[in-house]
Amino acid sequence: MNFSVNRLLRRLALPLLVLSAFARADDSAIVAQGKDNWLFPAWGSLTQVDQRGIDASVQLLKETRDALAARNVKLVVVMLPEKALFYTDKLPDNKPLSAQVKARYRGIFDKLSQAGIATFDDEAVLRRVKDSGQEVFYRTDQHWTQPAADATADATATVIRQVQPTLAGQPGSGLALGPTTNERRYGDLAERFLTPEQRKTVGRETFTIRKAADGQRLLDTAVAPVHVTGHSMVQPYFGYPQKLSNLIDRPVTVNWKPGNVGQWIMLLEYLESPAFRQSPPQVLVWQMFEPTFAQGPDARGLWDNASIMTADAWRARLKTALAR
Repeated sequence: MNFSVNRLLRRLALPLLVLSAFARADDSAIVAQGKDNWLFPAWGSLTQVDQRGIDASVQLLKETRDALAARNVKLVVVMLPEKALFYTDKLPDNKPLSAQVKARYRGIFDKLSQAGIATFDDEAVLRRVKDSGQEVFYRTDQHWTQPAADATADATATVIRQVQPTLAGQPGSGLALGPTTNERRYGDLAERFLTPEQRKTVGRETFTIRKAADGQRLLDTAVAPVHVTGHSMVQPYFGYPQKLSNLIDRPVTVNWKPGNVGQWIMLLEYLESPAFRQSPPQVLVWQMFEPTFAQGPDARGLWDNASIMTADAWRARLKTALAR
């Protein structure tokens, strides 16, 4: 579960991808090529919003919050917004966002807030980053940029301090941040789904990555009062967990997986792990993704088959894991 920042490995993997539904589709069904060679995932609807699914997910989050609270663990939900929200001017002319989808993030955020779930408006956070002149997503990639990850880590740290003012561990044990470096390459949408000829047309782009400071790593034996569970957006390559550790001045652990496994199984894998049983955190940060928020544990044909289960089966596993 813990990671060493001296051994960060980049995995070309999309967060919450729904690949199975498009295994036999042509490239245009998977990636939309917009203006100025901007690429967008094309497996989700840009016009429809599943309100029933959103409500069901909010209910499961409420139950999770309460179950964790019984174990003295505070839940913080970090919901990351849809890339297309920030680049509507780059979308293909025949693939505009509907008014309903444009309002979807705010609607989910309002429901989480009304349910008393600790969270923050990351769309507003990232709007400020973009308004400052910095990109929040890479042009040919599904993932966020370092400024976006850093700003979200800052907002996360603020909520952590609100729900848990005193963190276990020693001051000074947070991660020192190293210098940044640039990598010139194709983003994952281009690398995975475009032909070689299409990739040449789209071109490479520059990824800015923060190196580890000399001698810095999150020690396996360190007290880690905060754990992050999620998908490839929170992998160390993009810098979110390191920045969060630096801001809260404590070690942070993380478990994540690429691909279409879904947020539900990721939480269970952590709660069922020896790491949680031996040293539960004070705060559990659960990263989700707006376009797939409405997909429950039983989203057959959308999640990986091994991740599929009924909502009641998911509840049973949650209860069992927290009863240990």
